[in-house]
Amino acid sequence: MLTRRLAALLFGAAVVIALILLRAADPYAVRVARETTFDAFQQIRPRPAPVDLPVRIIDIDEASLAAIGQWPWSRNDMATIASRLTELGAAAIAFDILFSEPDRLSPSSITGSGEDYDAQFADALTTGPSILVMSRAVAGSAAPAPKAGFAMTGADILPSLPTLDGVAAPLPVLAEAATGLGVASLDREGAGVARRLPLLWSNGTAPVPTLAVEALRVAQGASTLVVLGDSAGAGTVTGLRVGQFEVPTGPSGDMWLYYRDLPASTYVPAAQLLGADYAGLAPLLSGHIVLVGASAAGLLDIRAGALGEAVPGVSIHLQALEQMLTGTFLHRADWVGGLELLIIAVSGLAVVLVLLLTGPLVGLLFSLAIAAVATAGSWLAFSQFGLLLDPSFALFAALVTYAAMAFFRFAVTDADKRRIRRAFAHYVEPALLTQIEANAGLLKLGGDVREMTVMFSDVRNFTALSERTAPAELVAMLNRLFAGLGAAIVAHHGTIDKFMGDAIMAFWNAPVDVPRHARHACEAALDMRTALRVLNAQQAEPVAIGIGISTGPALVGNMGFEARFDYSCIGDTVNVASRLEGACRRVGYDILVTAETRAAASELAFLAAGSVVLKGISQPEPIHLLVGDADLANSEAFQSLAAAHDALLAAWADGADAEALLTRCQDMAGTIDIRLVEFYEAGLTRSEDFRIAQPANA
Repeated sequence: MLTRRLAALLFGAAVVIALILLRAADPYAVRVARETTFDAFQQIRPRPAPVDLPVRIIDIDEASLAAIGQWPWSRNDMATIASRLTELGAAAIAFDILFSEPDRLSPSSITGSGEDYDAQFADALTTGPSILVMSRAVAGSAAPAPKAGFAMTGADILPSLPTLDGVAAPLPVLAEAATGLGVASLDREGAGVARRLPLLWSNGTAPVPTLAVEALRVAQGASTLVVLGDSAGAGTVTGLRVGQFEVPTGPSGDMWLYYRDLPASTYVPAAQLLGADYAGLAPLLSGHIVLVGASAAGLLDIRAGALGEAVPGVSIHLQALEQMLTGTFLHRADWVGGLELLIIAVSGLAVVLVLLLTGPLVGLLFSLAIAAVATAGSWLAFSQFGLLLDPSFALFAALVTYAAMAFFRFAVTDADKRRIRRAFAHYVEPALLTQIEANAGLLKLGGDVREMTVMFSDVRNFTALSERTAPAELVAMLNRLFAGLGAAIVAHHGTIDKFMGDAIMAFWNAPVDVPRHARHACEAALDMRTALRVLNAQQAEPVAIGIGISTGPALVGNMGFEARFDYSCIGDTVNVASRLEGACRRVGYDILVTAETRAAASELAFLAAGSVVLKGISQPEPIHLLVGDADLANSEAFQSLAAAHDALLAAWADGADAEALLTRCQDMAGTIDIRLVEFYEAGLTRSEDFRIAQPANA
C-alpha cells in the first residue's frame, strides 16, 4: 500500500511539473485562453463610464460619405476640418488617417497648375495643435524622427520596444507642418483582438509615441515625454509620464486596453463639421482632444475589441486616452506570471494529496472548490484592483490533475480488481463470478435459507503422512492436491468456502442460482477422484481422500460482524456433509452422498450403502455410494451390478448366507472397474446398517 501511494504521489507530482512547464512555455493556445478570459472579465464588468471626458471623434461614417462624396476626400476638405477644429478650440487634433501620397484631387496634381491642396492642408496643420500618424508597413520607408523630446531613466529601453522596421509615413510637407507625429498601429501583430496598445515604438535610434500618447502630449503643450525604465537596469519600461499624467506600462512599453461602451455623443459626424452650421459644435469640441477617423466599413479601419464587437480603430485610441485621463489601468506585472505558476503548483499538489487521502468524489469536490476559488480570486483581483490574474490555466491544471489522478486510481483499482478476480476465481467458477459482479446484491450482509448442496473433502491418514513428510514437501503436496481438487469444484460451478488444513469445504447454489446443483456437486466429486489419480501417479506416496455430499436447506450469507465477515453456510445439511466425509473410512468408500442428493442427481450411477449413525444427528442417515457418471448408470453391466448389490445388502440385513452374492458382486464390480472391495469388506461387519429399508436402485 505504501509503495502504491508513493507511486501515485510521484505520478501526480510529474503531472503537476509537466503542467508548470507547459504554462512556463506559454504556447499560443495557452495565451489565447488567458486573453479570452480577460476579455470575458471586461465583458462582465466594462470600464466604469466616467463623467463626460474631453475627447471626441470626428467620424467619417457612412452618412458623411453619402453627404460629402466617396473616399478619399480631397486635402482641401481635410484642411477645412483642421481649420474649423482649431477655430472651435480643440486642444489637440489627431488625424487617424494616412497621408502618405500626394492628393490626386488637387488641381495642381490634375493640371500641373492651380491650387495645391496638400499645401493648404499643411497651412491648416501649422495653425493648430495637429497630430499626424504613420503606420507599420512591410515595404515602407524608414520611420521619421519623433516630434516629441524624450527623457529616460534607467538603462537603454529601445531593445525592449516593438520595432518600426518600415512605415507608411505622411508626406514630408505635412509631417513638418504637424505639431505631433504618432504611430497609428494598434499592436505588434496588426490583427485579431486589440488587447494591448504599444505606447512607444522604436525607429532604431529613438522612441516614437503612439497616436494616443502624442495627442495627450500636444493637448497639454508638453514638449517632452519621460520614459521610466526599471530600477534593476534590465532595459525594460515600467511607465511613461505624459505631461501631468503618469501611465504604467508593461516591460515593452505597452498598455492593457480596458474597454467601455462609448456613448453616441463621442462621435461627431464629419459631415456636420463640414456643414454650414459647424459653429454649433463648439460646446462638444472646445478644449477637447479630437480624433479624426473612420467608422465606415468600406474604409477598412475596423478592429475587434475585447467587448466582443467590431469597433473603429480610432475608437481604440480614444479608449486608451480615456484610461490615461482617468487613471484607470489594468496591470499584469512580471511577478503575476510567477504567482500563477505557484498557484498551479500548490493547487495541483493539493489535488493529488486529497485524492490520495480521500477518494475520487472528495477529490472532485476539492478540485471544483479550487476552480471556484481561482475564478473568484481572479475576478476579485480584476474588479477591485485592475490586476489581470489568469484563472483559465489554473482551472485547466486542476481538471487535468484530477483526471490524471482519477485515471491512475482507476488503472490501479482495475488492476486490483483483475487480481482479486483471478484470486476469487480459484474459489468460484468464472461464470458465477461474472454474475456476482453484475449483481453485487447477491453478496448482501446477512443470510438466506436456500436449497443447497454441500461438500466436504478430507485427506485420509493426514496425521501419519505429516509425521513422515518434511513440512516444505508437505505444503507443496497439499498445494498440488488443492489445485487439482479446487479446479474440479470451480469447473462445476461450485464455490469453495474454505481450505481447512487438509480439508476442503465447498457448496453449490449460492451466492447465485445453480440449476441441478446436486448433479454438479456429484460430477465435481467424480472429477476430484480422477484428479487424485493423476496426482498419485506423479508422487512416491499416494494420497487418499474422503468426500461427503449432502443436499438440503441451509442458511448462507455473510457471517461475522461488519469489520470482519466470511461468506459461508450453516445448518443440518452442512453438518451431515461433514459427518458423511468422516464416515467414508467406516463405510470403506471414497464418495458418500445423502438420499436427497441421489434423488436430485438420479441419472448418475449410485449404489445403496445402508444407513449410518452420524454424530450429532438423532436418526440414522441413509447413505449412497457415488460410483460413476450417467454413461455408467445407463450401462447394462452396471444395472446388473446394482441388482446384485441390492440383493447382497438385503441378505446382510436378514443375516442370511450371502457369500455367493458377495463373490458375484465383487466379480461384476471388477469387470466394470468399480472399486468396491473395501466397501464389501466393511459391509460384513455392518449388518445393523442394512436392516433399515433401502431405496430401490434405478
